[in-house]
Amino acid sequence: MPKPILQYTVDAFTHRVFQGNPAAVCVLDDWLDDATLLNIAKENNLSETAFVVPKNATSQSDFDLRWFTPTTEIDLCGHATLATAFALTQALATPPDTFYFHTRQAGVLTVQKQDDLFLMDFPAYPLTPVADVAKIGEVLGVTPKVAYLGRDLLCVFDDENWVKNFVPNDEKIAQLDGLLCHITAPSGEFDCTSRSFAPKVGISEDPVCGSGHCHIFPYWAKALGKASLIGYQASPRSGILQGKISGNRVVLGGKAVLFAKSEIYL
Repeated sequence: MPKPILQYTVDAFTHRVFQGNPAAVCVLDDWLDDATLLNIAKENNLSETAFVVPKNATSQSDFDLRWFTPTTEIDLCGHATLATAFALTQALATPPDTFYFHTRQAGVLTVQKQDDLFLMDFPAYPLTPVADVAKIGEVLGVTPKVAYLGRDLLCVFDDENWVKNFVPNDEKIAQLDGLLCHITAPSGEFDCTSRSFAPKVGISEDPVCGSGHCHIFPYWAKALGKASLIGYQASPRSGILQGKISGNRVVLGGKAVLFAKSEIYL
């Protein structure tokens, strides 16, 4: 029988199970073919399954990393990167304080562990203003105050209660520009409240979206005139993210908790 694949299921951007964003992390010795990677992600049926392979035999800090939704590979994922760093602290006998994840499209992502917090150095997406916000309003039911397009569509509203109570229509949201759609508003308790939707990649609502905050935090940093922020993701699972803007980079901070450790047999 082939050696089983070790898999961790981790709730990211939270310190409690059943909250935050669950990701599966498969710790591989070598890469499997893409069809098998996608089938594993389909079988898990989570917003992301991460696959991690040692970059070389001599380093416990450098890894190749890829992320798959149940329908496709994605270019950048925050919560599954956090989950991967957390999983490796469980899997390695002497885990380092800093991981270097080599990715296909996002370059090298550095994740530093400080006590129970993981700090991830990510690229900030450039934001281009959207001229026709009325068209977005026709889809969402309320016209955003402003909207921006990076990799994803960012829609800004004044009322955080509207963001919290919004009922998404996947078919309509899939008609909008951008890979994902994020709705956000100022928050009474945090710096911002947001939700993230990704029907184009097989996810109705992403419970806590790290890459989405590579759009959300840069906007609010400029709007609020502050470099360090705390964001609340108002999905039914909920989650809290820390952010710090440094030039064209975003340092995303969050906690994680182990839900399950399992083995995959192929």
